[in-house]
Amino acid sequence: MTFPIQRMRRMRRSENLRQLVSETQLSPKDLVQPLFIVEGEGVCEPVVSMPGVSRYSVDCAVDEAQRLFDLGILGVILFGIPKEKDAVGSGADAQDGIVQRAASALKASLPDLIVMTDVCLCEYTDHGHCGVLDGEEVLNDETLERLASTAVSHARAGADIVAPSDMMDGRVAAIRKALDDNGFELIPILSYAAKYASGFYGPFRDAAESTPSFGDRRSYQMDPPNRREAISEMCLDLEEGADMLMVKPAVAYLDILSDAREAFDVPLAAYHVSGEYAMVHAAAERGWIDGDRVMLETLISIKRAGADFIITYAAGAIAEKLA
Repeated sequence: MTFPIQRMRRMRRSENLRQLVSETQLSPKDLVQPLFIVEGEGVCEPVVSMPGVSRYSVDCAVDEAQRLFDLGILGVILFGIPKEKDAVGSGADAQDGIVQRAASALKASLPDLIVMTDVCLCEYTDHGHCGVLDGEEVLNDETLERLASTAVSHARAGADIVAPSDMMDGRVAAIRKALDDNGFELIPILSYAAKYASGFYGPFRDAAESTPSFGDRRSYQMDPPNRREAISEMCLDLEEGADMLMVKPAVAYLDILSDAREAFDVPLAAYHVSGEYAMVHAAAERGWIDGDRVMLETLISIKRAGADFIITYAAGAIAEKLA
């Protein structure tokens, strides 16, 4: 039996050879860790549905961010859980809001840390939806002013990047104008441009206390069967002033991520969401898989599909492994 001159196994014989010819590299600087911020002091409260993830008071969030930064992770994204909620999400743009205080504290302690903030109303409304309501209808245009005000309040508190996740039409344009009008023309917008109405968000909603009290979010988040529509969403957000684009979820939508990489030359993020993270841990706890290996393989697949950086609850743990 004869073989071709080229034998593909030649470059797989050792770990160093495999590393030498690796096509995709993953490092801590590619990862962003979400942080859930709650009221109080000295709070580090584990999230049961997301092993290894906790909710932090501002002081503990600073300590956790320092640990992450020391591991080589350059950025975090903040999600706030206020003490009180109301119909219009008043806490979202409050000057002394939970995210605003966290952003200020993080920048004061770690000026080189990239602080991103999620811009949405769902964590602050008593109904759990991402916008202002008329009965049970989420109003699009009336919500834009609230989102823009929230983004400005985050920038004023020290946020380096604002990331609208609400999926209202026109929100990027409204936020860009508000930022520019208030002297924050250099603050970039990371748009959750292709955010799907996914079943993978359950653990996040537990952590953020943002489960809708009625209905669901299918009237404003993208329908999972739609692929081409994602490119339209991204084009519109870029036209409105987005600096970076995001695909969410990541693993179940790698085709969307790959399409986006082919179509656009702007920085591209992917959100490895709570359900995708929790499933790996659940299977590992049952001994069905090697959790660390599968988590690393998962993040590499996201990077390979085209993401420049990945928002993942595994950032800290994976950074430790990579070190």
